[in-house]
Parts: sequence; structure tokens; C-alpha cells
Amino acid sequence: MYSDQGRVGALLENGSIFDDSSPKRRRFPRCGQLVNAMDKVLTGKLTFHSLKPCDLSKTNKGEIKAYFENSYNLDESLFTSLKDESVFYKCPDRLRLPLIFYYGHTACVYVNKLILADLIKPEERINLELETIFETGVDEMSWDDTENYRMGGKYKWPALDDVIEYRRRVRKLIIDCIEKTELELPITMDSQWWGLFMGMEHERIHVETSSVLICQLPVDMVQKPRGYMYGPSKGPLPVEENSMLSVSAQEVVLGKPWDFPSYGWDNEYGKRHCKVPAFMASKYLITNKEFLEFVQAEGYQRKEFWTDEGWKWKEFCKACHPLFWVCDKGCVPRCGENLGKFTHCRTDPKIEPCLNHLPNGINSYCNGHETTDDNGHQASDEGGGFPYRLRCMFDVIPMALDWPVQVNYHEAKAYSSWRGCYRLPSEAEHYLMRGNMPVNLFPPTDLGFHDVMGNVWEWTEDHFNGLPGFKTMPLYDDFSGPCFDGLHNIIMGGSWISTGDEASRFARFGFRRHFMQHCGFRVVKSLDDKLKKHPICIINTPVYVQNHGIIDNEVPLMNELVIEPVPSTYANYASDTVENMLNHLKQEYVHEGFTHHILEQVWIKQWLKTYDIERRRFLHLGCGAGDLSFRLGALCDQLLATDPSAYLIDACLRLQSGETVKVPDDGSTVPVAAPVANGENIVFKQFTWLPNEVGFFDMVVAALFDRVQDMTAWALRLREIVNKRGLIVVMSTNENTEQHLAPIFGKRFNRVDSREFSITDGVKKIITAWIRQ
Repeated sequence: MYSDQGRVGALLENGSIFDDSSPKRRRFPRCGQLVNAMDKVLTGKLTFHSLKPCDLSKTNKGEIKAYFENSYNLDESLFTSLKDESVFYKCPDRLRLPLIFYYGHTACVYVNKLILADLIKPEERINLELETIFETGVDEMSWDDTENYRMGGKYKWPALDDVIEYRRRVRKLIIDCIEKTELELPITMDSQWWGLFMGMEHERIHVETSSVLICQLPVDMVQKPRGYMYGPSKGPLPVEENSMLSVSAQEVVLGKPWDFPSYGWDNEYGKRHCKVPAFMASKYLITNKEFLEFVQAEGYQRKEFWTDEGWKWKEFCKACHPLFWVCDKGCVPRCGENLGKFTHCRTDPKIEPCLNHLPNGINSYCNGHETTDDNGHQASDEGGGFPYRLRCMFDVIPMALDWPVQVNYHEAKAYSSWRGCYRLPSEAEHYLMRGNMPVNLFPPTDLGFHDVMGNVWEWTEDHFNGLPGFKTMPLYDDFSGPCFDGLHNIIMGGSWISTGDEASRFARFGFRRHFMQHCGFRVVKSLDDKLKKHPICIINTPVYVQNHGIIDNEVPLMNELVIEPVPSTYANYASDTVENMLNHLKQEYVHEGFTHHILEQVWIKQWLKTYDIERRRFLHLGCGAGDLSFRLGALCDQLLATDPSAYLIDACLRLQSGETVKVPDDGSTVPVAAPVANGENIVFKQFTWLPNEVGFFDMVVAALFDRVQDMTAWALRLREIVNKRGLIVVMSTNENTEQHLAPIFGKRFNRVDSREFSITDGVKKIITAWIRQ
């Protein structure tokens, strides 16, 4: 039996996770009758036990079905903690969406991915409207940025009962799919079944995402579900001195083998050899008790301990202690929209009963307990006069001093600087600290470190980037790549609520440095010669963002470290440069490009007429600097022109507004303008993927295949968005493109024509036309 798991099983907050196969496992009560109104969100069973992931080399349909239902049940069970329907429409974090989105999102992703995997047909969609609303979440550019529909407009959230029914129908659709689809082993990335496992592991990620948001809600909006228990607030021995343990210089190999028989996300694969200089790291994760010293030393008020980015975040949020700490000072709220004025840190004792040991219903820890309960909690203040309490999933409890503090990267980095010449671990150092026995509340690893796997995730210094050999997955082309921007840092080790692939020893996720997860940290100090190179990944590729400009992705480390910055492994960032934009402008408007576009326009007009194509909506995929887009706009009622390049979309928008762009060419400057005077029916948008909200088209001109990281992903998406009897025009300089597309388009499209012409010496552009049946 393979083993890539740190720990899986029952979820215990900041405690152990018991493997279902363990003889010492603890069983939760079975589901009984409905005991609260929100049990209606369950379309299956209430559970807080996780099954082990399937061994993809020898699994069977029974195991797959059980793992799917377990994933679905875990997610729904968490939402039974919301006290009434109104809470689903609350926004616990100003940077995230209301909880109703996360309840519906995971079911929607199953449908979208199974269509791409050809496990179900587009005609089997349950509800396209909901599968549009719930398709894409938020990964904002800054701590003061939020997002609505990319195509414009506000979200209009559906009724909870409609979403419950939607989840019920998706559950049945997937079970039917499992039962009717032939199973071929082993299941690999090339298998149709990979799409189903992608949906299941995606849902398990969101169990954790939703838990963080629920933890940010007002405590009187939640209730502890049946069968849920907290982990003990104290271990078998008290946490005394958090000593520093030394680790000798070693080599480590990062990356998951391509043939490993479990599901993995694209960023886990590849191989990176690292020489890690000697270092020492704290034996334990930094605890709430330790972090209090930083708070009391006015660490949140002393700019010298913070990075520039971290200080800007701190000042914007007015943070003065960790998010889940509760004081009585009326701290600035961090919730969003309809909770925008809420703060856990109340000044009025009448509205924060838990701070004064007054009743708060069945869910509150501070509701009259006088003796130790079976979770290890006591009614007296375990903090021994600790000036803060702790917001847990469903309660505000006396401070658990020995629990790891949960903070974002900025706070962890500031604490490390305050401690002296300390920093956060690198990804490679984290691997070395694991030793041979990942633990939670159990004995340390063979190197002496506690909780390297489990309890809470750990922030690292590394920017999130692909490993050598990285390639995207056709079913989720933009899962990782857009986050290889130097703005996301790697978190490792999993948390108390991590299951499935998240609990794998290969798991590596990237989060923006200001985001909250169940994430803590430990401090590290280098021991070897200061001139030795450290294998910390710092991305040096400039990333241009529309309306923001170049985003500063430099994060100061310790001055003595020798770091070799690396480029982003995301192809779009490497090519999205001013030079590339100017090159496109020259090719399309100054040199012979515009004559080619005139010829292409003539051919397209012929095909539109010959095959009697409707002219309501066209899509130009890979619009470049927009010359052909402006010409296509004259042929239809509406045109959506997209490109993954922010620079190119900016150029298109400037030209559309009537601006003349000056382009350097052979020592002179050539003015460039749009070829048509009126392009009001054209919408230019930067997309790294085509979401459902883009709708359907009578014609798609696909000029992107030579520039994307994975041609297959985009070809799969085109199969659904072209109307019946619609036209796809593919433009490529790669003579193998047609051969690659033919099996993907399959019986849904017929190739009806092919043309070519020379664009430079020895380079030909091949244009093929495909009609949907």
C-alpha cells in the first residue's frame, strides 16, 4: 500500500486526526434525526470522518463512490453549523464572497470538469445559470480589492433551497456517472476519471476554505454541529522552552513522481534537487503564548520589523493582534459587505456574552461549564490571566496557550524579525524537518521537530512556483500557473482540517501573503557560511496587472542569505512584456501583419457566407494587439476579444478609445491607430481561462494555440461554447496543430477547409475552418 499521507481521518480542531484504519480511532455519533434547521443542507450523511484517498493503481468503483460521497458529505456537514439561512448570505471576509457561494461552488466544479473530461456531455448540465454564478472564486490583487463578475455586474445569489436541490442533483449525476463509466486502471492524468478525482480533491480544499470563513463569523451566527469535537488545548506535556534544533547540511529532492498512484495537483509534479545548508529551527510551531510577547512589545506598532508590503497591509487593516484573538478594545472590523461593522473584539459586555461567561446557546464553550470536558477544555481561564481569548470554529474560548498562533505571512515575518536574525523556513528545509514520522500531538519526528505535518499549515519564504518539468493539467489549466507571480508564498504541512491530497507529503499550496488560512509558522536561522547559496525560490519575473502596473514581488529576506532569483514557470508571465506588446503592434499595424489580417478577413467572410453562419456573437481568442479584432467586429453584432496578456489588452483598450499609440520602428516612431473608427460592439478582456459567463458564440477565431502552455485545455473548452452549426477558425504556425485538435474536436466538429500563407521567411500560418455538427 502506498503512503503519501501525513494523516487523514476524523477532524479535530488543533488536535489529532485519527486514521479510520487505526485501532485507536475515535468514533463520532451516527446521524440521527434533524436536530437543527440547517441539517436540511445535507443531501447525504452528517460526518466529520475522512476516508483515505484511493490508490489509483488498484482502486474500484465501490471505493471511488465512497470517497466521493465522503468528500461531498464533509463539505455539507460543515455548513450545518450556520444557525439560519440568512448566514449563508453573510460575507465573513471583505476579500471573499458570501458563504452561499462556497456551498454551491464545489458542486459546480464537478460538472464543469466532468464535461471537459468527457465523462458527461454538455447537454447533461444541471443548471447553467448556477454553474456560471458558482464557477469562479476570488484571488484578489491586494488587501483592498474585491471582485464581481469579470464581464461586469453584481452577483445575484440564488435561494438556499434552490442550491440544496442543485447539490442533490449533482450528487445523483456523479453517482450515475461512476456506475456507468468503464473503469480502466491505473487512473492517470490522461484518464477520464482524473476529472472526477480533481472534483473531489477540489471539494476537500474548500472544506478548509469554508472553515476559515466560518471561524470569522460572529459567534452567535454559528453552532457546533453534532459529532464535532475540538482537540485538547493541552498536550501530554506542557510546552516549555521552544528550543532551536540543528539540522546538518543535506541534499533533498522535491516533487511528486509522475507515476505515483494518488491524485495530485499540477504544481506537485516535477523534480528539484536542492543543496540545503545547515540550519536550526524551533522545535515547536510558535504558540499563542510566545506570540503574545511580540504583541506586548508593540510589535504591531513598530515598522522596523515589517516588510514594506506587510506594513501597508497592517496599516490598512489596523491590525493590532492575530485575527482570531479576541480582546475588549473594539478593534477595526475585517468582515465584508453586510458584516462590515462587525468585530469579535467588542467593547460592550452585553453583546459579547462569551467574554463574560454568560450563556450563548448550546454552541458556546463559555456557557456554564465548571469542570474539564472530554475535549480537555476547562471553564476557568486556561490562559492564566492572558489578556485575549480565542475564536475557534464555533466558540470563543479561553486562550489555548499551547496551540500554534494562526497568522498570515506578514505577521509571521514581522515576529521573526523581532526575534532577531530569524526568518521562516524554506520549502526544502521544511522537507528535511519532517524526518520519517509526520506528527500532530504525538511524539516528534526523528529530528526532534513537533507538528511538521498537521495542526496548522506553515508559511515558508519561498514564492509559489512550478518545479522543473512543470506542466499544466488540461482539465484545470489555470489552477496553479497564474499564482506563480511572486505574490503567493508556499504553505506546507497541512492543518487539522486537511484531508485527501492536502494531507499528502507532496502537497504544496500558494496563498497571497495577506490571506488567512489555518496557518502558523516556526522560526529558522542559517548556520553555514553566509556566502553559501540557499535554495529559496524568489521569482524575479515582472508581473504586469491591468490598472495596477508592475507589481512589486520582492520580499526582503535576511541580508546574509545568497539567493539566486528564478523566472516564473508560468509561460504567460514570461511573454507578457512591453517588448512583446510593441512587437505585436509592429507586426499587426506597421509591417505586413495588417495585409494578412485583410486576407484572413476575406476568407472568414467567405466561410460565414458559404456555411450560413449566424453573426450575433463572435469570440476572438488570442486577440493580440487587436487589429484583426477590430476587423471582425465589423462582421457581427457583438465581439468578445480576449488575450492572456495584460499588456496587449491594455493596448487594445487604448486603441479602442481612439488613442494613437506610438511604436518604435527602425529608429523612428510610427503612429498606430485602430483600423475602424467605431468599435463599440467589441469587448476586450484579459482571460487566463474562459469561464461560463462568456456565453456561447456563432464563431470563434482561435489564434492562441501557439502561445498557451497547454493547447488541449483550450481546445476542450471550445467544444462547448460554439453554437450548433457554428464555426471555429484556428490560426497557427505549428503544422501539427490540426493533428492535435482533430481527436479533441472529435465527432462534434468537421474540418471543412484549410489555407496557408507565408508570414516571414520559412514561416507559414495555417488556417483551418471547423463546423460544429
